[in-house]
Order: sequence, then C-alpha cells, then structure tokens
Amino acid sequence: MTKALVIFSGGQDSTTCLFWAKKQFREVQAIAFDYGQRHITELSAAQKIADLANVKLSIFKINLLKSVSHNSLTDNSIDVETDQPDHRPPNTLVEGRNMLFLTYAAIFAKANGVKNLITGVGQADYNGYPDCRNDFIVSLNQTLNLSMDFDYQIHTPLMWLDKSEIWQLADELGVFEIVRDMTITCYHGIAGDGCGVCPSCKLRGRGLSNYLKSKNHE
Repeated sequence: MTKALVIFSGGQDSTTCLFWAKKQFREVQAIAFDYGQRHITELSAAQKIADLANVKLSIFKINLLKSVSHNSLTDNSIDVETDQPDHRPPNTLVEGRNMLFLTYAAIFAKANGVKNLITGVGQADYNGYPDCRNDFIVSLNQTLNLSMDFDYQIHTPLMWLDKSEIWQLADELGVFEIVRDMTITCYHGIAGDGCGVCPSCKLRGRGLSNYLKSKNHE
C-alpha cells in the first residue's frame, strides 16, 4: 500500500496508529483539529510526535463544535466527570466529532491523492461514544465513497483492542516510551500519566497496569 492519512490528536491511540501506519504504508501524513478543546495542549504534543516520526502534520481549526456542542471538553464551565455514568453518555462526548474529523480528513485526503484514512477509534472499551463503533465506521466509509466518488478505505487498527492490548501494540511497534511519556490522553491536557482522575486517565492507567502485569508474567 502507498499513501495514508492519520487522524491524529497526540493521544495514546492516535500515536499508536501513527506508528502502525508507518509500518504499513510508504507515505504517511497526519491531520489534527483545533475544535476549542479543553486539552488544547494535545496539539503541541501531536506536533512534537509528528516531527519525531518525520510525518507532516496539518492542523485545522473547526469553530462549529465549540459553538454548538455543550460538553466538558468544549465548555470550561462544565466539570469533567470523574466517573463514567451508566445511565447516559459521558459529558465528555462531543457530538459528531469523529464524523466531522473523518469528513474533513477525507476531503483533505482526496485533494492529496490519498485513499487510506486511519483513525484510532475502538469499541472494545466502548464507554458511551457511539461514533467509536465499527458499524459507524463501516457506514461512514460507504457514505464518503458515495459522496465524493472516491475509493476510500478507513482503517481502524485498534477497533477490537482493549487498552492493555493497545499498550502491547505500542510496545511491539517499538514506541512504548514515546506513547507513555509524550502523548496527552488526559482531558485536562497533562502529558504522560495525566491527572489520574478523569475517565480517560483511569482507562489509560488501568490498561497500562494490566499490560505491565501480563508482561512481567511472561
């Protein structure tokens, strides 16, 4: 395979996907979005990691999400929940975010002759984010192909992996330390292990602990 475009945030999942893509494709680019996110520092991390990986990163600003989507990632007056609710989606859900990201990425990709789109979504650790499900990706892939008359293929290398297995993949790719130290998964924008209390940090930390335990028992 030749060219690929990675939807990149500088977090654990997309960074693992970036280095996965470098193993799979001859030419890799990355695209990231400033949508008014609380953890805007992720874009600085994304640029540093892209530079380290020798991958061109294009960053675009999307104003719509912050203007109309009221959630704890785009509205600083809303506190990030420390626990995952079981009766409704988490307040970190940014409605339509992945659909917009993939649509913008597809437009950018076609302009650059790229048919392979890579995103770090996954449903093994599904936590109320409907746009991380495989059914959504399959549906959107078909829609993008029809809407732009272009033969895209959306790759989701993490779709069926839990966080422990994603750590394992990063290790197998030889980028475990990069992912552990440089990425920003924390909703408060703290690199590495993050704040330790937001849902994203808890999920990341639990996955890391489980992976290290399994590795030590090998």
